Amino acid sequence: MVAISVYRYGHRLNRDKRITTHTALVARAFGAREIVVDTRDEGLEDTVRDVNERFGNDFSIETGVSWQQFRRRHDGAVVHLTMYGQPVGEVIDDIQGHDDVVALVGSQKVPGRFYGIADYNVAVGNQPHSEVAALALFLHFLTDGGWQHRRFYGIHRVVPQRHGKKVVERDYAELLRDAGCPPAVIEHARRVQRLAVAIATCIRRRGVDVDMATVKIGAMLHDLGRAETQDIMHVPAGISLAQEYGLPDKIVRVIERHAGAGIDRAEAEKLGLPPGDYMPRTIEEKIVAHADNLTGMEYRDVDAAAEKLREAAGEMAAGRLLQMHRELSELCGQDVGELL
Repeated sequence: MVAISVYRYGHRLNRDKRITTHTALVARAFGAREIVVDTRDEGLEDTVRDVNERFGNDFSIETGVSWQQFRRRHDGAVVHLTMYGQPVGEVIDDIQGHDDVVALVGSQKVPGRFYGIADYNVAVGNQPHSEVAALALFLHFLTDGGWQHRRFYGIHRVVPQRHGKKVVERDYAELLRDAGCPPAVIEHARRVQRLAVAIATCIRRRGVDVDMATVKIGAMLHDLGRAETQDIMHVPAGISLAQEYGLPDKIVRVIERHAGAGIDRAEAEKLGLPPGDYMPRTIEEKIVAHADNLTGMEYRDVDAAAEKLREAAGEMAAGRLLQMHRELSELCGQDVGELL
Protein backbone atom coordinates (compact mmCIF):
# COMPACT_ATOMS: atom_id res chain seq x y z
CA MET A 1 0.00 0.00 0.00
CA VAL A 2 1.29 3.47 -0.91
CA ALA A 3 2.20 5.70 2.06
CA ILE A 4 0.70 9.13 1.29
CA SER A 5 1.68 12.52 2.71
CA VAL A 6 0.06 15.82 1.75
CA TYR A 7 2.03 19.08 1.78
CA ARG A 8 0.03 22.32 1.76
CA TYR A 9 2.00 25.24 0.31
CA GLY A 10 1.14 28.92 0.72
CA HIS A 11 -1.40 28.70 3.57
CA ARG A 12 -2.55 32.21 4.55
CA LEU A 13 -3.94 32.60 8.05
CA ASN A 14 -6.34 35.39 7.14
CA ARG A 15 -7.72 33.82 3.94
CA ASP A 16 -7.28 30.07 3.77
CA LYS A 17 -8.24 28.67 7.17
CA ARG A 18 -11.48 27.06 5.99
CA ILE A 19 -10.18 25.72 2.68
CA THR A 20 -6.98 24.35 4.27
CA THR A 21 -9.10 22.67 6.95
CA HIS A 22 -11.09 21.00 4.18
CA THR A 23 -7.85 19.97 2.47
CA ALA A 24 -6.70 18.34 5.72
CA LEU A 25 -10.01 16.54 6.25
CA VAL A 26 -9.99 15.22 2.68
CA ALA A 27 -6.41 13.99 3.17
CA ARG A 28 -7.46 12.21 6.36
CA ALA A 29 -10.63 10.64 4.95
CA PHE A 30 -9.20 9.62 1.56
CA GLY A 31 -6.19 7.64 2.73
CA ALA A 32 -3.26 9.98 3.54
CA ARG A 33 -1.29 9.36 6.70
CA GLU A 34 -0.50 13.04 7.35
CA ILE A 35 -0.74 16.64 6.21
CA VAL A 36 2.08 19.12 6.66
CA VAL A 37 1.42 22.87 6.25
CA ASP A 38 4.05 25.52 5.60
CA THR A 39 2.54 28.21 7.87
CA ARG A 40 2.20 27.75 11.61
CA ASP A 41 -1.49 27.51 12.53
CA GLU A 42 -2.30 26.09 15.97
CA GLY A 43 -6.04 26.54 15.42
CA LEU A 44 -5.90 24.33 12.34
CA GLU A 45 -3.98 21.69 14.27
CA ASP A 46 -6.56 21.77 17.09
CA THR A 47 -9.44 21.38 14.63
CA VAL A 48 -7.94 18.35 12.92
CA ARG A 49 -6.91 16.72 16.20
CA ASP A 50 -10.43 17.19 17.53
CA VAL A 51 -11.80 15.36 14.48
CA ASN A 52 -9.19 12.64 14.99
CA GLU A 53 -10.23 12.21 18.61
CA ARG A 54 -13.93 12.03 17.86
CA PHE A 55 -13.94 10.00 14.68
CA GLY A 56 -10.59 8.18 14.43
CA ASN A 57 -7.02 9.20 15.05
CA ASP A 58 -4.73 7.42 12.60
CA PHE A 59 -3.73 10.71 10.94
CA SER A 60 -1.29 13.46 11.88
CA ILE A 61 -0.98 17.18 11.19
CA GLU A 62 2.02 19.47 11.54
CA THR A 63 2.17 23.15 10.66
CA GLY A 64 4.99 25.67 10.34
CA VAL A 65 7.27 23.38 8.32
CA SER A 66 9.02 24.82 5.28
CA TRP A 67 9.25 22.84 2.08
CA GLN A 68 13.01 22.46 2.57
CA GLN A 69 12.51 21.03 6.07
CA PHE A 70 9.81 18.71 4.82
CA ARG A 71 11.92 17.31 1.99
CA ARG A 72 14.82 16.57 4.31
CA ARG A 73 12.45 14.16 6.09
CA HIS A 74 10.51 12.81 3.12
CA ASP A 75 11.98 11.39 -0.07
CA GLY A 76 8.76 10.12 -1.65
CA ALA A 77 7.73 10.87 -5.22
CA VAL A 78 6.36 14.44 -5.43
CA VAL A 79 3.03 14.84 -7.21
CA HIS A 80 2.17 18.49 -7.81
CA LEU A 81 -1.57 18.91 -8.37
CA THR A 82 -2.06 21.60 -10.99
CA MET A 83 -4.56 22.26 -13.78
CA TYR A 84 -1.60 22.50 -16.20
CA GLY A 85 -0.34 18.97 -15.56
CA GLN A 86 -0.75 15.63 -17.26
CA PRO A 87 -4.19 14.02 -16.97
CA VAL A 88 -4.32 11.89 -13.84
CA GLY A 89 -5.60 8.85 -15.73
CA GLU A 90 -2.49 8.79 -17.91
CA VAL A 91 0.07 8.74 -15.08
CA ILE A 92 -1.66 7.14 -12.10
CA ASP A 93 -0.34 3.62 -12.82
CA ASP A 94 3.22 4.94 -12.76
CA ILE A 95 2.63 6.89 -9.53
CA GLN A 96 1.15 3.81 -7.85
CA GLY A 97 4.49 2.07 -8.40
CA HIS A 98 6.08 4.21 -5.66
CA ASP A 99 6.07 3.19 -1.98
CA ASP A 100 5.85 6.81 -0.78
CA VAL A 101 3.99 9.66 -2.45
CA VAL A 102 3.86 13.35 -1.49
CA ALA A 103 0.86 15.25 -2.86
CA LEU A 104 1.78 18.94 -3.16
CA VAL A 105 -1.31 21.15 -2.93
CA GLY A 106 -0.92 24.91 -3.39
CA SER A 107 -3.02 27.64 -1.83
CA GLN A 108 -1.82 30.81 -3.48
CA LYS A 109 0.08 30.76 -6.77
CA VAL A 110 2.77 28.09 -6.61
CA PRO A 111 6.26 29.27 -7.62
CA GLY A 112 7.44 27.99 -11.00
CA ARG A 113 10.30 26.05 -9.41
CA PHE A 114 7.83 23.51 -8.07
CA TYR A 115 7.02 22.40 -11.60
CA GLY A 116 10.66 21.35 -11.94
CA ILE A 117 10.93 19.90 -8.42
CA ALA A 118 7.89 17.68 -8.88
CA ASP A 119 8.32 14.16 -10.20
CA TYR A 120 4.83 14.48 -11.65
CA ASN A 121 2.70 17.52 -12.47
CA VAL A 122 -0.80 16.08 -12.47
CA ALA A 123 -4.16 17.57 -13.47
CA VAL A 124 -7.58 16.36 -12.40
CA GLY A 125 -9.15 18.00 -15.44
CA ASN A 126 -7.36 20.87 -17.19
CA GLN A 127 -9.90 23.41 -15.96
CA PRO A 128 -9.95 25.81 -12.99
CA HIS A 129 -11.56 24.25 -9.90
CA SER A 130 -11.00 23.66 -6.19
CA GLU A 131 -7.75 22.17 -4.94
CA VAL A 132 -9.84 20.25 -2.40
CA ALA A 133 -11.71 18.51 -5.22
CA ALA A 134 -8.45 17.83 -7.04
CA LEU A 135 -6.91 16.22 -3.95
CA ALA A 136 -10.00 14.09 -3.28
CA LEU A 137 -10.14 12.75 -6.82
CA PHE A 138 -6.39 12.19 -7.00
CA LEU A 139 -6.46 10.17 -3.77
CA HIS A 140 -9.43 8.21 -5.08
CA PHE A 141 -7.40 7.25 -8.17
CA LEU A 142 -4.24 6.59 -6.15
CA THR A 143 -5.98 4.20 -3.71
CA ASP A 144 -8.13 2.59 -6.42
CA GLY A 145 -11.11 3.65 -4.34
CA GLY A 146 -9.79 1.72 -1.36
CA TRP A 147 -10.25 4.73 0.93
CA GLN A 148 -13.97 3.85 1.01
CA HIS A 149 -13.20 0.70 3.00
CA ARG A 150 -10.92 2.26 5.61
CA ARG A 151 -12.01 1.75 9.22
CA PHE A 152 -11.73 4.62 11.66
CA TYR A 153 -11.60 3.81 15.35
CA GLY A 154 -12.59 6.98 17.17
CA ILE A 155 -14.89 7.76 20.08
CA HIS A 156 -17.83 8.36 17.74
CA ARG A 157 -19.17 6.45 14.76
CA VAL A 158 -21.44 7.78 12.04
CA VAL A 159 -24.38 5.49 11.29
CA PRO A 160 -25.37 5.99 7.63
CA GLN A 161 -28.98 7.13 7.24
CA ARG A 162 -31.27 7.69 4.28
CA HIS A 163 -32.70 10.69 6.12
CA GLY A 164 -31.37 12.57 9.13
CA LYS A 165 -28.12 12.33 11.05
CA LYS A 166 -27.04 9.69 13.54
CA VAL A 167 -23.77 9.62 15.45
CA VAL A 168 -23.21 7.13 18.26
CA GLU A 169 -20.44 6.53 20.77
CA ARG A 170 -18.54 3.46 19.68
CA ASP A 171 -18.70 0.47 22.02
CA TYR A 172 -15.39 -1.36 21.73
CA ALA A 173 -16.77 -4.18 23.83
CA GLU A 174 -18.30 -5.37 20.56
CA LEU A 175 -14.84 -5.78 19.07
CA LEU A 176 -13.67 -7.69 22.15
CA ARG A 177 -16.70 -9.98 21.94
CA ASP A 178 -16.23 -10.52 18.21
CA ALA A 179 -12.58 -11.42 18.81
CA GLY A 180 -13.62 -14.02 21.40
CA CYS A 181 -12.70 -12.37 24.72
CA PRO A 182 -14.44 -13.90 27.76
CA PRO A 183 -17.00 -11.76 29.63
CA ALA A 184 -14.62 -11.36 32.61
CA VAL A 185 -11.98 -9.79 30.33
CA ILE A 186 -14.53 -7.36 28.93
CA GLU A 187 -15.69 -6.35 32.42
CA HIS A 188 -12.06 -5.84 33.47
CA ALA A 189 -11.50 -3.68 30.37
CA ARG A 190 -14.48 -1.49 31.26
CA ARG A 191 -13.05 -0.94 34.75
CA VAL A 192 -9.62 -0.09 33.36
CA GLN A 193 -11.22 2.34 30.91
CA ARG A 194 -13.16 4.14 33.67
CA LEU A 195 -10.03 4.63 35.76
CA ALA A 196 -7.84 5.56 32.78
CA VAL A 197 -10.33 8.21 31.66
CA ALA A 198 -10.47 9.60 35.22
CA ILE A 199 -6.66 9.88 35.33
CA ALA A 200 -6.50 11.43 31.84
CA THR A 201 -9.25 13.94 32.66
CA CYS A 202 -7.45 14.97 35.85
CA ILE A 203 -4.18 15.49 33.97
CA ARG A 204 -5.84 17.42 31.13
CA ARG A 205 -7.41 19.82 33.62
CA ARG A 206 -3.90 20.79 34.62
CA GLY A 207 -3.02 21.78 31.06
CA VAL A 208 -1.23 18.63 29.91
CA ASP A 209 -2.06 17.47 26.37
CA VAL A 210 -3.55 13.95 26.50
CA ASP A 211 -5.14 12.17 23.54
CA MET A 212 -8.39 11.07 25.15
CA ALA A 213 -9.39 8.85 22.23
CA THR A 214 -6.17 6.86 22.55
CA VAL A 215 -6.76 6.50 26.31
CA LYS A 216 -10.41 5.42 25.94
CA ILE A 217 -9.85 2.99 23.08
CA GLY A 218 -6.49 1.70 24.28
CA ALA A 219 -7.85 1.04 27.77
CA MET A 220 -10.79 -0.89 26.39
CA LEU A 221 -8.65 -2.95 24.00
CA HIS A 222 -5.45 -3.40 26.03
CA ASP A 223 -6.26 -7.08 26.70
CA LEU A 224 -7.50 -7.84 23.19
CA GLY A 225 -4.99 -10.70 22.98
CA ARG A 226 -6.77 -12.53 25.80
CA ALA A 227 -9.16 -13.68 23.11
CA GLU A 228 -6.40 -16.21 22.32
CA THR A 229 -4.44 -16.76 25.54
CA GLN A 230 -4.46 -15.70 29.20
CA ASP A 231 -0.69 -15.74 29.78
CA ILE A 232 1.90 -13.06 28.93
CA MET A 233 1.69 -14.05 25.28
CA HIS A 234 -1.61 -12.17 25.20
CA VAL A 235 0.55 -9.11 24.50
CA PRO A 236 1.91 -10.20 21.07
CA ALA A 237 -1.44 -11.84 20.33
CA GLY A 238 -3.14 -8.49 20.97
CA ILE A 239 -0.66 -6.69 18.74
CA SER A 240 -1.34 -9.13 15.92
CA LEU A 241 -5.13 -8.85 16.26
CA ALA A 242 -5.01 -5.06 16.46
CA GLN A 243 -2.99 -4.88 13.26
CA GLU A 244 -5.34 -7.36 11.60
CA TYR A 245 -8.30 -5.12 12.51
CA GLY A 246 -6.49 -2.08 11.12
CA LEU A 247 -6.32 -0.24 14.43
CA PRO A 248 -4.23 2.95 14.55
CA ASP A 249 -0.57 2.60 15.50
CA LYS A 250 -1.18 4.56 18.73
CA ILE A 251 -3.59 1.88 19.91
CA VAL A 252 -1.27 -0.93 18.86
CA ARG A 253 1.49 0.66 20.95
CA VAL A 254 -0.81 0.88 24.00
CA ILE A 255 -1.56 -2.83 23.67
CA GLU A 256 2.13 -3.60 23.18
CA ARG A 257 3.27 -1.63 26.26
CA HIS A 258 0.51 -2.10 28.83
CA ALA A 259 1.85 -5.05 30.82
CA GLY A 260 2.92 -4.14 34.36
CA ALA A 261 4.93 -0.94 34.28
CA GLY A 262 6.66 -2.09 31.11
CA ILE A 263 8.90 -4.95 30.05
CA ASP A 264 12.44 -4.20 28.89
CA ARG A 265 14.33 -6.13 26.24
CA ALA A 266 16.11 -8.45 28.66
CA GLU A 267 12.88 -9.26 30.50
CA ALA A 268 11.08 -9.83 27.20
CA GLU A 269 13.72 -12.39 26.20
CA LYS A 270 13.35 -14.23 29.52
CA LEU A 271 9.58 -14.29 29.15
CA GLY A 272 9.80 -15.66 25.61
CA LEU A 273 8.21 -12.60 24.04
CA PRO A 274 9.18 -11.54 20.53
CA PRO A 275 12.35 -9.41 20.73
CA GLY A 276 11.57 -5.79 21.55
CA ASP A 277 11.15 -3.07 24.14
CA TYR A 278 7.70 -3.14 25.74
CA MET A 279 8.19 -0.07 27.94
CA PRO A 280 5.41 2.58 27.89
CA ARG A 281 6.69 5.88 26.49
CA THR A 282 3.80 8.26 25.90
CA ILE A 283 1.53 9.71 28.54
CA GLU A 284 -1.40 7.74 27.07
CA GLU A 285 0.54 4.45 27.27
CA LYS A 286 1.49 5.13 30.89
CA ILE A 287 -2.07 6.02 31.89
CA VAL A 288 -3.49 2.79 30.47
CA ALA A 289 -0.70 0.64 31.88
CA HIS A 290 -1.14 2.06 35.36
CA ALA A 291 -4.93 1.93 35.26
CA ASP A 292 -4.48 -1.75 34.45
CA ASN A 293 -2.05 -2.13 37.38
CA LEU A 294 -4.67 -0.77 39.77
CA THR A 295 -7.49 -2.90 38.36
CA GLY A 296 -8.30 -6.56 38.63
CA MET A 297 -11.95 -7.49 38.88
CA GLU A 298 -11.94 -4.82 41.60
CA TYR A 299 -9.74 -1.76 42.07
CA ARG A 300 -6.69 -2.05 44.34
CA ASP A 301 -4.37 0.46 45.94
CA VAL A 302 -0.85 1.00 44.67
CA ASP A 303 0.84 -0.95 47.46
CA ALA A 304 -1.27 -4.02 46.73
CA ALA A 305 -0.56 -3.63 43.00
CA ALA A 306 3.17 -3.29 43.63
CA GLU A 307 3.22 -6.38 45.85
CA LYS A 308 1.36 -8.41 43.23
CA LEU A 309 3.86 -7.38 40.55
CA ARG A 310 6.79 -7.97 42.90
CA GLU A 311 5.66 -11.58 43.38
CA ALA A 312 5.21 -12.09 39.65
CA ALA A 313 8.15 -10.16 38.17
CA GLY A 314 10.52 -9.08 40.93
CA GLU A 315 11.64 -5.95 42.76
CA MET A 316 12.72 -3.98 39.69
CA ALA A 317 9.28 -4.29 38.08
CA ALA A 318 7.57 -3.25 41.31
CA GLY A 319 9.87 -0.23 41.57
CA ARG A 320 8.90 0.87 38.05
CA LEU A 321 5.24 0.61 38.98
CA LEU A 322 5.72 2.81 42.04
CA GLN A 323 7.69 5.34 39.97
CA MET A 324 4.90 5.44 37.37
CA HIS A 325 2.39 6.04 40.16
CA ARG A 326 4.43 8.98 41.45
CA GLU A 327 4.83 10.44 37.95
CA LEU A 328 1.12 10.30 37.13
CA SER A 329 0.16 11.56 40.59
CA GLU A 330 2.41 14.58 40.12
CA LEU A 331 0.80 15.33 36.76
CA CYS A 332 -2.65 14.93 38.34
CA GLY A 333 -1.85 17.20 41.27
CA GLN A 334 -3.13 14.50 43.61
CA ASP A 335 -2.45 10.87 44.41
CA VAL A 336 -3.88 8.76 41.59
CA GLY A 337 -5.13 6.33 44.24
CA GLU A 338 -7.64 8.97 45.35
CA LEU A 339 -9.39 8.59 41.99
CA LEU A 340 -10.31 5.01 42.93
